[in-house]
Amino acid sequence: MSNVFALEDSSVFELEADRFVKAAARKDTVPHGPRRRQDRNKAPEPFAEEFSNTPDTDPSLPANLAWARDIAERIPNSIEGTQTATTHTQSTFAELDEMVETAIDASKEWAATPATERAAVLLKIADVFEANRGRLIEAAGSEAGKAIDQADVEVSEAIDFTRYYASLAPALENVDGAVFKPVETTLITPPWNFPIAIPAGGVLAALATGSSVLFKPARVTRRIGSLIAELMWEAGVSRDVLQLVNLDESVPGADKGLGKHLVEAVDQVILTGSIDTARMFRSWRPDLRVFAETSGKNAIIVTPHADIDLAVKDVVVSAFGHAGQKCSAASLVILVGSIGFSKRFRNQLVDAVKSLKIGYPHDLSSEMGPVTEEAKGKLLRGLTQLEPGQSWVVKPRQLGDKLWTPGVRSGVQPGSEYHLTEYFGPILGVMRADSLQEAIEWQNAVEFGLTAGIHSLDSAEIAYWLDHVHAGNVYVNRTITGAIVRRQPFGGWKRSSVGTGTKAGGPSYLYGLGHVEPDFRGVADGNVSHPVLQDAASIAKQLPDLARTKETLAGMDKALTEEFLAEHDPSQLGVELNILRYLGFPRVVIRLGAGQPVGDVLASAAGAIALGAGVEVSAAEPLPVSVSEFLTNNAVLLTVESTEDWHRRAKGMSVSADGVRFRVLGEDPVALAEAIDGSIDVGIYSDPLTPAGHIELLPYIQEQAISATNHRFGNRTSLLEGVLT
Repeated sequence: MSNVFALEDSSVFELEADRFVKAAARKDTVPHGPRRRQDRNKAPEPFAEEFSNTPDTDPSLPANLAWARDIAERIPNSIEGTQTATTHTQSTFAELDEMVETAIDASKEWAATPATERAAVLLKIADVFEANRGRLIEAAGSEAGKAIDQADVEVSEAIDFTRYYASLAPALENVDGAVFKPVETTLITPPWNFPIAIPAGGVLAALATGSSVLFKPARVTRRIGSLIAELMWEAGVSRDVLQLVNLDESVPGADKGLGKHLVEAVDQVILTGSIDTARMFRSWRPDLRVFAETSGKNAIIVTPHADIDLAVKDVVVSAFGHAGQKCSAASLVILVGSIGFSKRFRNQLVDAVKSLKIGYPHDLSSEMGPVTEEAKGKLLRGLTQLEPGQSWVVKPRQLGDKLWTPGVRSGVQPGSEYHLTEYFGPILGVMRADSLQEAIEWQNAVEFGLTAGIHSLDSAEIAYWLDHVHAGNVYVNRTITGAIVRRQPFGGWKRSSVGTGTKAGGPSYLYGLGHVEPDFRGVADGNVSHPVLQDAASIAKQLPDLARTKETLAGMDKALTEEFLAEHDPSQLGVELNILRYLGFPRVVIRLGAGQPVGDVLASAAGAIALGAGVEVSAAEPLPVSVSEFLTNNAVLLTVESTEDWHRRAKGMSVSADGVRFRVLGEDPVALAEAIDGSIDVGIYSDPLTPAGHIELLPYIQEQAISATNHRFGNRTSLLEGVLT
């Protein structure tokens, strides 16, 4: 057909004739029959040895539909996880203290278990999860109101976490330049909105490092969490290494403040929840090691160069999947220029929203299910009240128990409550901007930076947006929810992330969950390729700790070349680009304590400068002139100050939505944490300097996962050439 109007050209005709003859010759040898053979009723196929993402359930296949109908019939009366949740309940401090002591004792053997053996246990968990996919979906539908398709992808994600962290675990024992040391106890406190994937991801990451785990599911999804624990125990995880926590202060004789008591007793916490919960934890214990993915107020920008059909579909899916109760959900759509007055866009958006089938999970035709808890407080206000100048384009209505129709409000103004507030429900706000620059300003104006999207078929617009958007996961011409392990590692910027963690489901996540001790071997030859590190190496020749500094710089140079100055797309899908890139963190302060090797601050600052971080140095004692000049020549502010003055100044830096990181070399991090009142806006990195460049440079980068549709109607596009590679 592509040549139908050129067949009068004999060369074209001959080309097509040759193709026909060759095709006809293969008519009896070409494979035929269905290629999509997935059947969830049968025993699952073994996983490939190398990591690859787990396929979701294909709903187009009759066998899978029959499987889903069986699950739907069980959902209304499901009791999955009930017995375990009931029998694993704690109501006293003594019970919690005993659990922590048990975890500490168990951690010694678990940490001493070779990483390959820990990985084997994790891989067994993947098998058990897959074999029990239906039970997990049933529990999520029953307890959390999850539609079957929404719960199915969570099971796939949980399996991906299992297999991906198993693939990373052996590297912890082979860190070049450092010895990895797991902590004894990790508390996992997940949310209720992703009751399968997020709890499993946190538990599995901690287990992979060699830590014992105290797993406390969210109160409203404790049955699902209990089932996850059951399945992990079944796979071979010791009940002492993984303990299930369900706190209950309502029984007679219960102690009050159980949560606080537990948080204060463990080494670290992996939290997914609200920013207020993170603040509360830090108020209990300022020096708490917390790895938190908190809140989000996420927007999709639609420009006049967008494909309107695709944009509307992706906005609706992003806004109303799981009733809008995803931290990554699109709460705002910002229309640029003429698209803000497009009747076609408005009508398609309204039609798409009104056409959604609202119902409970046992109804397979439902496209949006109930909210997990009754709407109250902020969410109820968002569903029922407008601000001045706003109007309902589609007004939400309550249909039944926890069941609401989606709402769309227009006239949202910059700086208004709706613009800046996370409501966590099925509400979409519409804003109109005069320019892309203004739209990006509004998108970045919130205190969070979790996900963000743009719809445009203009390469220049996409490139400008990627250079200016402030979010950890950014999406081009696609939905902004549904991050997939390794393909789109997940984690935000600003107040969407608390602590020192890197992206969950990414290559560096496990490193942050333990501590490292230096392993200097004196083997570096001092040859480095990065110009900034070369300058630092020249200065190091004048310092007494030359060998230590040379080895550190060499490790950093290797990490810059192999990891941090390269963009990575390990999935290589082609029709979708998924790139993990590293950007310099905007503000990092390196603090050098009294009597510490000067080469440590020289190497640390050089690494931060090479990454493009905004770096400052605070030193307890004057630095050599050569080091001071190096810092000044690279626009690094140097302050020589006592510990007391440093703490006083640090407190002034510690309240900023953009965040600040402190790299502490040779001073007490606990005293610093107490001085800044445990601010959630500060990440403190205090392990000793090591020549392990990948780990040593983590304080100075922020990760950004970019996912971009790279086709039009199934055909690869050149739209992103020169923008993403």
